Amino acid sequence: MDRGTATGGVSQGRLRVEVRTEGRSAVIAPAGELDHHTAELLRVPLDEALAEGRSRLVLDCSQLEFCDSTGLNVLLTARLKAEAAGGGVHLAAMQPVVARVLEITGAGAVFTLHETVDAALGR
Repeated sequence: MDRGTATGGVSQGRLRVEVRTEGRSAVIAPAGELDHHTAELLRVPLDEALAEGRSRLVLDCSQLEFCDSTGLNVLLTARLKAEAAGGGVHLAAMQPVVARVLEITGAGAVFTLHETVDAALGR
């Protein structure tokens, strides 16, 4: 079983983003606060994964502590691009505060949500 290949990570103040490959999926793990100051830090690896042909994006949200409307827009844009490429965005292990943002905005209905990263990867 392919346990994944580390491909890198970046950090900027309140947000750190780790990226790895798990089989045919890109697993992207944002940690900290996703807002208008840090959203670009997540958008770049999402776009890079899609450019590399990884249209199945799994976001490990277990350490994502905050998400504002700009961060939500990054996720929604990635979803549209991934679906256009025949894939999708899977959100896993969300903290209650981030899950609440998705619930309030109705965005939770357009993402595939999973309790764990393993579940999102089909394990």
